[in-house]
Amino acid sequence: MRESPYPLEKVLGMRYYASDTPGTGGRLRERAEDFAVDEVFAAPGDEGPYLVCRLTKRNWEMQRAAREIARQLGISHRRVSWTGTKDTHALTTQLIAIYGVRENDIARVTLGDIEIVPVGRSQQPLSLGGHEGNRFSITIRDTRSSDPCRELAEVAETCRQGIPNYFGIQRFGVARPVTHLVGLHILKGDLEGAVTCYIGRACPGEDPAVREARGEFLSSRDPAAALRSFPVTLSYERAMLHHLVSHPGDYRGALCSLPPRLLSLFVSAFQSHLFNCTVSSRMERLGDDFRIPHAGDRLLFSDGKEDVVSSPMLQAARTMASRGRCRVAIMVPGSRPVQPAGEDDSAMALLLARHGISPEDFARASEIVGTRYNGALRPAVLSTDVAWTVAGKDVTLTFSLGPGSYATTVCREFMKADPASMV
Repeated sequence: MRESPYPLEKVLGMRYYASDTPGTGGRLRERAEDFAVDEVFAAPGDEGPYLVCRLTKRNWEMQRAAREIARQLGISHRRVSWTGTKDTHALTTQLIAIYGVRENDIARVTLGDIEIVPVGRSQQPLSLGGHEGNRFSITIRDTRSSDPCRELAEVAETCRQGIPNYFGIQRFGVARPVTHLVGLHILKGDLEGAVTCYIGRACPGEDPAVREARGEFLSSRDPAAALRSFPVTLSYERAMLHHLVSHPGDYRGALCSLPPRLLSLFVSAFQSHLFNCTVSSRMERLGDDFRIPHAGDRLLFSDGKEDVVSSPMLQAARTMASRGRCRVAIMVPGSRPVQPAGEDDSAMALLLARHGISPEDFARASEIVGTRYNGALRPAVLSTDVAWTVAGKDVTLTFSLGPGSYATTVCREFMKADPASMV
């Protein structure tokens, strides 16, 4: 086990690596084909109002792709659904479902680096997390390891045993990791703070002109002036600013001018931050034993059942976990009150108290956003078999993950590189 030296990872709760190697270094996503993602999904049916298509895209953000597809079809983007957002700077293949269109309508969609092929129909839209998983083939360029085969083999074994199931940096915003901060404002009922944070909070990696425009808005709070300086590429910020110009002071309306899926991500990003922090707290407390059940831990079984480890059942729980029948899990907080069971719950409760957040705050946020934040168990440990090849200074990793787990969380164990080189 090793502590991360990177301030950004620490801020986002990703404080540890499970492996103890120095890291290969290197860069991800030198080209889109270096980060290939293939969604694993069940075959769709052949009846229903939703046209199911296989979408292959290169260097497209999913929300933007959906809006452009809908625009060319002459429909609302709200009629397009998908199961996973996938990475932006990547070559990805996945399913989308489009309500109320025919197979021959798809010929009207002509977008560069996007291919859409009808594959079936469905009675219902696709829902986030509804796929079976993802297969990854990821190339790390320009690694620095003096003994790559030994190091890769060691980390691959650690991934087989289990690494922290962190939410990856892209969960918080690739270029500008602020989504969890916006979510915290929403939970506190500070909608003005949420809007100004999203529009005005600048980050070092942004274009200097954009950083200046954000800073001016924070100082002046003048949406009309900001519209004159914000580039058209910042379409979400501009949508909020347009709303504030026509509806001064209506910060709730400004938030709701965003696409529903984007709006729903803010509070869930803060939940993700709390989860990462609690996983790191567990690793700090237990060391390498963070993978195995302890008394008071929550368990999530492969069939979805849940349990809490009691002292008499401790050995049985560890046996079941070693056989892959269950995993240690952490309760992501939400509107449902939770009776504390163990030290992970205590660590989470301490974080919530520190931020002044209660179940009622999640319930109120649900009313604002239109998304339920009930809370749910999430495995604390991610395990996968990683195959690797070396070609000069380049390393290619291939592995599969279930829905909701992040490939970059696997890559960071191998690379131990600055997060800026991984997005």
